Amino acid sequence: MRVGSFVLAAQFPGQGEGEALHRAVRSAEVAEEAGLDTVWLAEHHFVPYGTCPSAITLAALLLGRTRRLRVGTAVSVLPTVHPVALGEQAALLHITSGGRFTLGLGRGGPWVDLEVFGAGLEAYEKGFPESLDLLVRWLREPSVGASGERFRFREVPVVPRPSEALDEAEGPEVVVACTSPASVRLAAERGLPMLLGMHIGDEEKAEMVSLWKRHARACGRPAREIHRAAHVSAGVCQIADRRTDAAEILTKAMPGWLRQGLEAHVTVDGRQRRMRDPLAYTELLCGLHPVGPPRLCADRLAATSERTGISRFALLVEGSGDLAATEENVRRLGTEVLPQLG
Repeated sequence: MRVGSFVLAAQFPGQGEGEALHRAVRSAEVAEEAGLDTVWLAEHHFVPYGTCPSAITLAALLLGRTRRLRVGTAVSVLPTVHPVALGEQAALLHITSGGRFTLGLGRGGPWVDLEVFGAGLEAYEKGFPESLDLLVRWLREPSVGASGERFRFREVPVVPRPSEALDEAEGPEVVVACTSPASVRLAAERGLPMLLGMHIGDEEKAEMVSLWKRHARACGRPAREIHRAAHVSAGVCQIADRRTDAAEILTKAMPGWLRQGLEAHVTVDGRQRRMRDPLAYTELLCGLHPVGPPRLCADRLAATSERTGISRFALLVEGSGDLAATEENVRRLGTEVLPQLG
């Protein structure tokens, strides 16, 4: 089982953006010290929900500051960037980090980001498969050209080629954030592992894994690839000696962050959207994920793995909003929970 942290660089009420980013960087450094497997970095624009606008840039910083830790994006929002530009950056990090980088990709949302970066709503609604395929080709082939609806260019050499890394990996691992049957099928067709969100429980995640397997088989993906697909389950982790204390830490801090963060999202086309109730959502997360004493947290992770077949976790550890408490949470995850998982 491979357990990592999920870092949003969340800006809690009363905090500045620099404080949120400092906590994000520090929590990643502590994650390596504590023995965690991976740090997963979120990406958001123009909202305090997450103050990191470029997950791949922050990944570069953290790869330079660490020696063992894997660093992944969760996710780089593909509709707002050129796939080749992102592919070049991913190849660069793969090679220079010794293969410690994972590129997580997602559609994002119908936000004003699409207007600001000139992508348009169509890039979000229809363009993700074309962008994904172009990016994967860039990471796997020696030269690439494009003749699609959105991207058209003559064949050019891939420099640097990911396969030039001084390790056995052909290129950086690619995972796809999946929130619907359509996105599950898209990932399965390409044999790409899924990143599944923290807002759903074990039963729904197990159904998505099962759908991925069925569709991958139907598409003729190799049996070994299907068997070895390392999906990732996102969740929340807060450790305390009593479950009530852990839940109280989150219910005191997270609703304020969720309220201001979610309210700040602006749709690109003025469509109406319904925001989750921040307190109810926090309580839901406390019930779904490892929140409580170390033994309970270990049991919850083991149960999720058994029910879903997922063995990798990206756990939000900054739910207290406090730097010292976040550092302690990460250390306890590494020293008191991981040893119980074997």
